[in-house]
Amino acid sequence: MKHQLITMAVAACCMAAGAAGAMTKEEHKAQKDRIEADYKAAKAKCDTLKANAKDVCEQEAKGAEKVAKAELEAAYKPDAKAAEKVAKVKAEAAYEVAKEKCDDMTGNAKDSCVADARKLRKM
Repeated sequence: MKHQLITMAVAACCMAAGAAGAMTKEEHKAQKDRIEADYKAAKAKCDTLKANAKDVCEQEAKGAEKVAKAELEAAYKPDAKAAEKVAKVKAEAAYEVAKEKCDDMTGNAKDSCVADARKLRKM
């Protein structure tokens, strides 16, 4: 059932993206440059943090960059495969951040946290 819902959502996104019109090569490059600049700025903010808080911050910055790039590609070349990739990249980014947050824990709490993080990957 979840797979069907995701497939329907992906199809709806593709239709909406296709209706919006194609992105030019120049717009694509400008957006890609903006994403990279945003990533560098977000990563620079992480430098003030220490220990696992810094690791979590960096993982959030990486995840946001990967998601933004996947969304950009889906907007540039809209199709079902690109929209599906966006969903996959979002789930993977959420998993990586959640897993990193578990590093502060120990014992059963950490095991439970990691198991919850794995569930995000399957969404």
